[in-house]
Amino acid sequence: MYILIKYVHVVSVVLSVTGFFLRGLLIIRASPLMNARWIKVLPHINDTILLAAAVSLAVMSGQYPFVVDWVTAKVLGVTAYIILGSLALRAGSTRRMRIICWLAALVVFGWIVSVALTRQPAGFLAALA
Repeated sequence: MYILIKYVHVVSVVLSVTGFFLRGLLIIRASPLMNARWIKVLPHINDTILLAAAVSLAVMSGQYPFVVDWVTAKVLGVTAYIILGSLALRAGSTRRMRIICWLAALVVFGWIVSVALTRQPAGFLAALA
């Protein structure tokens, strides 16, 4: 069961970042497609599945935030990703600020994946030290 939930989590992660990337491109191009109902609803459905799978994996593995350092790092990274993503995709102050937040969110996403793969709280940042 753990492997199945892990695959659901990974597929949801890929769908989530792909959708975020594409919505960012639509924002940059000021596309009216961003107003489509399905573009607003589908990410929430996928992110709910993603979160449920993440919590299930944490419970099944006994690895919890604020107990296991790399899991804590992922949770803090996801929080930063959500904040940056919100600033990028919602009515931000300027187009430039939205692009900067979108790019920063993608970098944070990459760091979160590196933390998950290495199980080290610094992720790819460890290579810079």
